[in-house]
Parts: sequence; C-alpha cells; structure tokens
Amino acid sequence: MAQNLEPADSGGLVLDRLRGMLLALLLAGMLGTAAELCLLRHFEKIPQRIPLVLLGAGTLSGAALLLRPGRAALRLFQAVMGTALAAGLLGVCLHLQGNAEFERERSPSLEGAALLWKSLRGATPALAPLALAQLGLLGLVATYRHPRVRNPPATARPPQEDH
Repeated sequence: MAQNLEPADSGGLVLDRLRGMLLALLLAGMLGTAAELCLLRHFEKIPQRIPLVLLGAGTLSGAALLLRPGRAALRLFQAVMGTALAAGLLGVCLHLQGNAEFERERSPSLEGAALLWKSLRGATPALAPLALAQLGLLGLVATYRHPRVRNPPATARPPQEDH
C-alpha cells in the first residue's frame, strides 16, 4: 500500500506553487503576445493599442503580485485580467466587423452566412483576439479563491447590554 509522503498541510503549499506557475506561464504568454503584436505593427490605430496597453498592465500587475503579494495587488491584477478578457471578446467583434466591411466592398450582395464565413476567413485574423481573452481568463483562474481575497474571520464580540 502506498504511503502519503506529503506533509499534512501540503494542500496550501501545492496551491501556492500552482498559482505561481500559472502566473509565470501567464507572464510569458503576455510578453510573447505583446512581442507578436509589435512585430505585426498592431499599434498604428488607437484601438489597436488597447491589447498592448492591457498586456503591459497585466505584465506589471502580475509581476507586482508575484513580488509583493497583497490584497491591493491582487485586486488590481484581477481588474486588469477581467478587462483583458472583455477586450479580447470585443477584439473579435472588431476584427469581424472590419473583415465584413471589406467583403461588402468587394461583393455588395454578400450577406448572411456567406458574409460571416468570408469575414471569419478574412485578411484580419478574426479569432486572434481570443488569445488576449484566454490570457485574461488564465489570470482570473490563477487568482480564483486566492487567500488574499478572503476576509479575515470576524472576531467574536461579547453581546452588548441594553441600558
């Protein structure tokens, strides 16, 4: 019969290590995605800068969370990750919209499923912004039920007497 060689309180240690590995993976993904966007010159228009700003903010807030974990750093990181998730979903809509406009210029009679299919396969990669959404979701998963979020237990107060 196999013996459990882990200390009794290893669950918290394992979760802490797992959170650290997820954050390191997330930071690597954010840096790689930012580098790719820069190589693609994804900054010529103002809306194209949104993912770069969020990737920078995510990298900085994630590094702060790793180096100086605290409630404020955690909440800031979660806010950036939630915004990245939303921005990634919005990016899919913007990419699809841009592709649809281009396809309508080429074929004004195109509509419905045919327009959607052409838009999905257009010049702008329609689903690429989901990489940002995925990174945001990974950040939220890495901090799910984080011990820094939990409120400290309320101290028991003696009942007050009515006077």
